Amino acid sequence: MSGNWIHKAIPSIQLARSYKRSWLRSDLGAGAALSAVMIPAGMAYAEAAGLPAVTGLYASVVPMLFFAVFGPARVLVVGPDSSLAPMIAAAVLPMAGREPARAVALAGVLAVLIGAFLLAGRIFRLGFITGLLSKPIRVGYLNGIALAVIVSQLPRLLGISVSAGSLPGKIAATAEAVLRGAANPVAILFGLATVAIIIAGRILRWKVPGVLLAVSASVAVTVALNLNDALPMVGALPPGLPSPALGGATMDDVMGLIGPAAGIALIAFADTSTLSKSLAGSRGVHTSGNQEMGALGIANVASGLFGGFPVCGSSSRTPIALDAGARTPFSGVVAAAVVLVFMVAAPNVTAFLPTTTLAAVVIVAASSLIDVKSLLRLARMSRTETALLITTFLGVAFVGVLQGIVIAIAMSLIAFVRRAWDPYRTELASVEDVPGYHDLSRHPDAQRIPGLVIARFDAPLFFANGEVFAEHIRNLVAHAPGSVHWVIVASEAITDVDTTALDDLVELDDELAEQGISLVFAEMKGPVKDRLIRFGASSRFGPDHFYPTVTNAVKSYRKAFGL
Repeated sequence: MSGNWIHKAIPSIQLARSYKRSWLRSDLGAGAALSAVMIPAGMAYAEAAGLPAVTGLYASVVPMLFFAVFGPARVLVVGPDSSLAPMIAAAVLPMAGREPARAVALAGVLAVLIGAFLLAGRIFRLGFITGLLSKPIRVGYLNGIALAVIVSQLPRLLGISVSAGSLPGKIAATAEAVLRGAANPVAILFGLATVAIIIAGRILRWKVPGVLLAVSASVAVTVALNLNDALPMVGALPPGLPSPALGGATMDDVMGLIGPAAGIALIAFADTSTLSKSLAGSRGVHTSGNQEMGALGIANVASGLFGGFPVCGSSSRTPIALDAGARTPFSGVVAAAVVLVFMVAAPNVTAFLPTTTLAAVVIVAASSLIDVKSLLRLARMSRTETALLITTFLGVAFVGVLQGIVIAIAMSLIAFVRRAWDPYRTELASVEDVPGYHDLSRHPDAQRIPGLVIARFDAPLFFANGEVFAEHIRNLVAHAPGSVHWVIVASEAITDVDTTALDDLVELDDELAEQGISLVFAEMKGPVKDRLIRFGASSRFGPDHFYPTVTNAVKSYRKAFGL
């Protein structure tokens, strides 16, 4: 029993036991190819988050090692990502001021808190919570993130410095700097060339990643033309390997980061879960959302403790590993080892890497998040969901990433309550030569049964719609031809009832009883009946009030009245 628990907690044990020698060559090659992208991408996303470039390498290496051990997915790259970078910056930079060391410490604390939230989610099996992020919210969020990231990186691409915090402020400041001629032509040339090489690599499907070619070319040209002083450089990496960097963080800092950590944890897991499920589905395997949540939590805690920042599943680097032939998480271990060797053996190479090149890498990555197709599709299908998407987009882009997500989730819940408050409801009747009972509004030729009303209400009964349900029944009785003896409620869609709705139900039953009308239920689910019993309603609604199907209830009615 204990052995099974260990294998479940650490999937890599079982994978190591079943590892095939024939996989080794593929994993080694994929790890080498992956490392070539992890280095520039990690540094680029670190700078996009307002942190030193080296922290991006720490956040690339450490989480990969821990996720390889604890993660349930065969191949899934975790590390810095463009979707998290603006949220990290929004949470950390206002508290850090202009102190890079303090920003690194706060980013580490943020990662540890995110990891703690994810681990708590694993313990309490909260993997379902990503359901709060509906597709309109995810699409709006990604489009908003893309705009925020692109605008934040434009000044670096142009070789200028902008200090404005809000998105409109950055746009205005960037435009003003360009108009006064502050843009650096050399930086613009490097940036555009980087974008062109990356896009060309994607279109032409080069075997060598376009990101690696673009970064290598930038370094080579900088060295050959001695351009160190012509445009800003990333700078040489500090010596040494990943190490704790939480010094200076206080309990007040921790308290101030708890709110942002909760929001980022939700997004990080949603991104990772969506990616993992899509990969698993394409390969016909199953993944455990709760186990994945725990593994991602461990990876974030490790990243924060060793100089990194929050991470999630990477939708850009995972396909690179798979295309290169990765068979197991060992490919990620190989990639992490190669990055560590680079950090130790060639830390001075980045002294010749222009920041505009990394900005271009981030801009191209962020551009891939833009999803106009889904926006147009939703606009044709649902105005409510389109409004949710646009609200999320505007909130994330112009109010703030975390605030935008909170607003969007709140609106999504409000929309859900509104649909449940005012659900579809109708009257059922019989259609000639068609079994069962059908929507009278869709079948105007359907025949009512004299003295009988069959009502349908497509929502659980709760405090917001109990009166709506009661009013629906009253209207059907009031407009029924002739006198009514029974009301049958087709209850299959009523999946729950709360105490407030029960009070409305009892009041309705009293009103109908005064008119000589019996209120009965058909197809009501067992758990809902159990709730009625727990609420003490069994004395009022006894077994004779419930029927397994509408047909059974109608037969009983006909028998009672000799029809």
